[in-house]
Amino acid sequence: MRGQWFIDGTWQPLEEEESNLIEQEHLSCFRGQQMQENFDIEVSKSIDGKDAIHSFKLSRNHVDWHSMDEVYLYSDATTSKIARTVTQKLGFSKASSSGTRLHRGYVEEATLEDKPSQTTHIVFVVHGIGQKMDQGRIIKNTAMMREAARKIEERHFSNHATHVEFLPVEWRSKLTLDGDTVDSITPDKVRGLRDMLNSSAMDIMYYTSPLYRDELVKGLQQELNRLYSLFCSRNPDFEEKGGKVSIVSHSLGCVITYDIMTGWNPVRLYEQLLQKEEELPDERWMSYEERHLLDELYITKRRLREIEERLHGLKASSMTQTPALKFKVENFFCMGSPLAVFLALRGIRPGNTGSQDHILPREICNRLLNIFHPTDPVAYRLEPLILKHYSNISPVQIHWYNTSNPLPYEYMKPSFLHPAKEPTSISENEGISTIPSPVTSPVLSRRHYGESITNIGKASILGAASIGKGLGGMLFSRFGRSSTSQSSEASKDSIEDEKKPVASLPTTTVATQTLPHSSSGFLDSALELDHRIDFELREGLVESRYWSAVTSHTAYWSSLDVALFLLTFMYKHEHDNNAKPNLDPI
Repeated sequence: MRGQWFIDGTWQPLEEEESNLIEQEHLSCFRGQQMQENFDIEVSKSIDGKDAIHSFKLSRNHVDWHSMDEVYLYSDATTSKIARTVTQKLGFSKASSSGTRLHRGYVEEATLEDKPSQTTHIVFVVHGIGQKMDQGRIIKNTAMMREAARKIEERHFSNHATHVEFLPVEWRSKLTLDGDTVDSITPDKVRGLRDMLNSSAMDIMYYTSPLYRDELVKGLQQELNRLYSLFCSRNPDFEEKGGKVSIVSHSLGCVITYDIMTGWNPVRLYEQLLQKEEELPDERWMSYEERHLLDELYITKRRLREIEERLHGLKASSMTQTPALKFKVENFFCMGSPLAVFLALRGIRPGNTGSQDHILPREICNRLLNIFHPTDPVAYRLEPLILKHYSNISPVQIHWYNTSNPLPYEYMKPSFLHPAKEPTSISENEGISTIPSPVTSPVLSRRHYGESITNIGKASILGAASIGKGLGGMLFSRFGRSSTSQSSEASKDSIEDEKKPVASLPTTTVATQTLPHSSSGFLDSALELDHRIDFELREGLVESRYWSAVTSHTAYWSSLDVALFLLTFMYKHEHDNNAKPNLDPI
């Protein structure tokens, strides 16, 4: 907390406005005089019998100077004046009866080590809907995220000399949009509920409106650029020392942030659709004159388009286009994001390469990460929009913050969401009924997959193979098998050794192969994503899914698991630059 004048005893700073006025008055009276250099002065020294040498009136208080180092603040409220008069008639001094002693400077002298560590990474936290209903909520949410991050930094990243700063971006309150038109047409019945919907869900309708969409986009864009310029002006070394910027967006904020970074515009999309329709031949019967006029119109439009492209090229060569943001985004974290469904409705379809560039080019943003709670009703997955078969690949489980030595995320192999679709080898003498159903098996309930896999250890995984042939194969395919592991006697007929080529598998395999596999039971590396994008928070052991569906969308801010996940990727570039690889604690 910043302050110049402090209250004796509590050492809390005065309000900035009053403090500045007292400081100006103090300097005008005592500038140039020698102060005591001893900081440990006696703060309770009596001034009985001393008259004030100077007094200064404030709006609700006044200040008396008995000497350069003895300054007292008095309240001018009526009750305080009466109490002061009574105590003075009883023989007490004015200062001892109702005065509050002030100190210029803090009780402890500052040292160079007191300054915070250097900020090398800033994170802009962008809110979604509902800020009109609860203004300032993003500031409170960012404070919760910052506090969680500090706890994680002390626990896992205390050896770093750098610092990650979280900055709230409040873009909604400055927008006018339709003014009060929607409020004026809202019926009065259940007004409280209607006002809540108008202040929250209405933001989605505003964003889908071609009239107000640009105002929302420009509002967030300008606020991001303003905050970045302000931060750089107060931290001039940030850009010079290669400071990085990440964005954490929540809910609808993810969609607006994405559109700002990519420059997507529905008007441009509409123009492209119109152009395609014009190029389609008209199948209906037309007279010679009508056909002739349509041909002329087509030639004229094509000529007009060529002139517009030439003009646009001349403008582009004469002036460089200003980027939407003044900074490059290192990491874009989406929390509880509906971005995937927006992209699907815009026509984005899965491709045949595992690159993030299919939805967000790396030149715009280095890394896209989608965080969601499994019961969040607003969140959608992004990976199946890049490679379709990832709809059957489970999202990466986010580590609990108190997990010891967790496996780094880049070493976690893709595992199947529905193991029933995986191929299983069965010997000739055994029937399908001997295989336990992976869907109904209580051991592998969906909500607890892999929760303690790093603590169980490899030996426990191998031991689990002896429970049953089908179950063992499923565990091996879900969590991976060591290339040097040996099958137990009970599973020799059903689980093939990894060292054997795929061609040596028995021809009596019953299950059909729905997805391309490697010999290890995982997805073929040729059809994997370059980087995983979907990351799922773990459900609690006693968590009600119905209740968490209501609360999960706003549960990200104070989550220590989310804080550890964010810092893991933001500190990752420092680990990459170090000569010695240190995977603990990430």
